[in-house]
Amino acid sequence: MNTILKERILPTGQSLQIAQGDITTDEVNAIVNAANEDLQHGGGVAWAIVRRGGDVIQKESDQWIQQHGAVSHANPAWTSGGSLPAKYVIHAVGPIWGDGDEDRKLADAVAGSLRVADELKCESISMPAISTGIFGFPKERAAGIIFSSIGKYFASTPPQTLKTVRIVLFDDPTVKVFLDKWNMG
Repeated sequence: MNTILKERILPTGQSLQIAQGDITTDEVNAIVNAANEDLQHGGGVAWAIVRRGGDVIQKESDQWIQQHGAVSHANPAWTSGGSLPAKYVIHAVGPIWGDGDEDRKLADAVAGSLRVADELKCESISMPAISTGIFGFPKERAAGIIFSSIGKYFASTPPQTLKTVRIVLFDDPTVKVFLDKWNMG
């Protein structure tokens, strides 16, 4: 069971939440997978999503790559949720720390995920701390960019179907960093 730790209503009316738990069990319309550009789900959050959701997610990911090519930061792919509670998995490619222009790439991945969720007519979405695991993005910096990108997306986009954005964090150190950043902003 995921625990909502904080909630804030944005000026545009959407709910932004921080939760601790397992994103693969979240009962939302879509979850975000922190993916690589080839949608090979072999580690981290991606591996956990396929393990829980089933091989259909990897098969649909392979089909996406065959049809569309590598996934960019700004244009996430999406698949079904397989046997997950979520109907969709949005595969966002976050930046690898040290590759250059990481802040913009992370902001693009967050905004792109929200846009795809709106296109899929989702009312709720959960996302992890994109790029802060095996991709090495500093957690405090990522938290600020993720929060800012969510606010900017809703402020600059016409009314959407998306009403709830939940950031689901797994481990205590990441939760602490995100809560500290939340409390500062």
